[in-house]
Amino acid sequence: MKRNIPLAAALIAALITVGAFAAGQKDTGGTAGPAGAGAPVEIVFSNFQGSGEVSVHLDAMVEEFERQNPDIKIKLETVGYNDYFTQLQTRIAGGKAPDCFDLNYENFVSYAKKGVLLDLKPYIDSTGFDVTALDERALAAFSADGIQYGLPASFSTVLLFYNKDLFDRAGVSYPTADWTWKEEQAAAEKIRALGDRYWGLIHPVHFWEFYKVTRQNGGALMNEAETRFTMDSPQNRETLSFMVDRIRKSNVMPSDAQMAGAGEWDMFKTGRLGMLVTGIWAFPEFARDCTFAWDVEVEPGMKEKATHFFANGLVISKDTKHPEAAMKWLAFMAASREAAAIRVNAGWELPAITDETVLADYLTKDNPANRKAVFESLKYIVMPPVVEQASEMTDIVNRSLQAAREGTKTPAQALKDAQAELDSKIKL
Repeated sequence: MKRNIPLAAALIAALITVGAFAAGQKDTGGTAGPAGAGAPVEIVFSNFQGSGEVSVHLDAMVEEFERQNPDIKIKLETVGYNDYFTQLQTRIAGGKAPDCFDLNYENFVSYAKKGVLLDLKPYIDSTGFDVTALDERALAAFSADGIQYGLPASFSTVLLFYNKDLFDRAGVSYPTADWTWKEEQAAAEKIRALGDRYWGLIHPVHFWEFYKVTRQNGGALMNEAETRFTMDSPQNRETLSFMVDRIRKSNVMPSDAQMAGAGEWDMFKTGRLGMLVTGIWAFPEFARDCTFAWDVEVEPGMKEKATHFFANGLVISKDTKHPEAAMKWLAFMAASREAAAIRVNAGWELPAITDETVLADYLTKDNPANRKAVFESLKYIVMPPVVEQASEMTDIVNRSLQAAREGTKTPAQALKDAQAELDSKIKL
């Protein structure tokens, strides 16, 4: 299944090129369709974006939206990402879908194909939403079969975080954008040599990292047309061996047992970890909790550069009784200056807008100092495979990667088994 439009390219254009910001909503008279002059319409918004510490920022968006739209009330139903899609599927199957909800790019296609999403075009027109607030191609990324089902709300990328204090102690130069796996591994070994309680690197071995890391080595999980899987390839076998060897041979990365239940972010915040590959959503927490000097850089490549790109979209259930009011909420979250400013000021991912004045503020914030790496990484973004059976595909790959990580299968056998299972169970 070939993607419609690469969202990555859309947001590079939105972030790097100069463009004037157009307001996301026009004045339509202050009513919310079905609400009329009576009691406010209640819109249920199910989401994973606002889980955890960032919930206060989503609350701030709701407060501002309701101030501007007193005839609409937003009821938040926030669920952690790990449980979100299971609960969402259960609700939709039971005929109790929320009015509107989050969908990440990877799961968007399967929901669009199931026929559970509302075509937004009539409501974009009726609410006066100005689509020029969003890049035209970015908007198209949340469409399927020519139907606009969603609005892009935010994006984030993954970088190499590093502890400057540990690099200084180990006598290693700080990472640069020119680093490859070789320089990263050498630095990790020197930091590991500081003592048993220190670790050079944590780079998770799971689907969301493997699809990207193998691209750094010239491999891929599927062919370019996305018509067949290519798990069992020489490049992929070499990549997985490299990732696993950092745990099982050089041990610059701790095993699950050695982490003893500690989280990846916890390991970094304690000052015992030299490098961590994680997302820019860590900025606020690390800025608050890390007592040592740290910074970020574009992730090292090997044969080429490849970096993550995560995008979240906003959709409306086809069964909602209040589509106009739900559309107003989606338009506010996706394209208003107020919502964008809340995201930027909080360091909470980035809005998918063309307002360069808001995005410029992001670069002026301290800690990390090298925020330009966020935008530099957009030159190298790669997207995960998108299939209707996205969750099943991810589970199959993750089981094989776990077997390699734990040593119950060789990397070669793990990928061979993954290839066979994908070929037999995933329809392309």
